[in-house]
Amino acid sequence: MLACYYFDKDLKALLFKAIQTIEVAVRSKVIKHFAPTCGPFWFMDETKAVNQRRFQTNLETIKKEVGRSKEQYIREHFRKYTDPDLPPVWKTLEVISLGELSKLFNNFNESQLKHNVAHEFGLNHHKFLSSWLESLTSLRNHCAHHARVWNRAYPLKPTTPQVMPNKWITNFTFREESLYAQLCCIAYWLNAVDTNNTFVSDLKMLLLRNTTIDPAMMGFPSNWRQEPLWQL
Repeated sequence: MLACYYFDKDLKALLFKAIQTIEVAVRSKVIKHFAPTCGPFWFMDETKAVNQRRFQTNLETIKKEVGRSKEQYIREHFRKYTDPDLPPVWKTLEVISLGELSKLFNNFNESQLKHNVAHEFGLNHHKFLSSWLESLTSLRNHCAHHARVWNRAYPLKPTTPQVMPNKWITNFTFREESLYAQLCCIAYWLNAVDTNNTFVSDLKMLLLRNTTIDPAMMGFPSNWRQEPLWQL
C-alpha cells in the first residue's frame, strides 16, 4: 500500500511537469494564431463566441482570475490603463487557469484558427485538441489537489484518433477512462512541443523502479512497449 502511495506521488510530479510544458505551449500557440487576425482583445468579443451564455460566464471568471493575480506586469498594466477592463491577450492568458484557457478555446468560433493551433501539435482537427485540453485540465486538478491518479477512472476521456501524422499507438483495446489514454496524449503532445523531451524515458524508469505496480491497472495493454509512441 505504501509503495502505491510513493509511486503515485512520483507519477504526479512527472505529470505535473509535463502538463506545465504543454500548458505554456498551448497558451503561446493560441496567442500566435488568434491575436493577429482577431486582435489583442478577442477573448472579450462576444461575436467570437459559439455560445454567448458561456462567453459571459467565462469572461466573469477571467476577470476574477486576473484581478487576483499578483504578477507585477498585471499590476503595472492596471496602474497605466483603465480601459478596457482586461489587459491584452498576451498578458491575460498568462495568468488564467488551464481550465479557463480550455473553455476559451472550445467556445471560440473561428474554426480555421483553431485548426491552425491543433496542427501545431500534430492533430488533424481542433476537436481533438479541445478534448485533450478538457481531459488534461481534469488530470492537472487531480495532481494539484493531491488526489490519486494512477489507477482511477477518468470521466473526461480524451479522444484518441486511430490515425495521426506523428508516432502514435496502434492498439486501441485499452479502457478509454484509464490513465493510459491520457498518458498517450501527453507523450504525443510533448513530442510535438519538444522533440528532446524525456517523458517516455522518465515514465519507463519510474515503472522499472516500482516493480510492484502493475501497469495494467492504469490501462496499459500488454504490448505497450512495442507501440511506436513508447519507443525511444
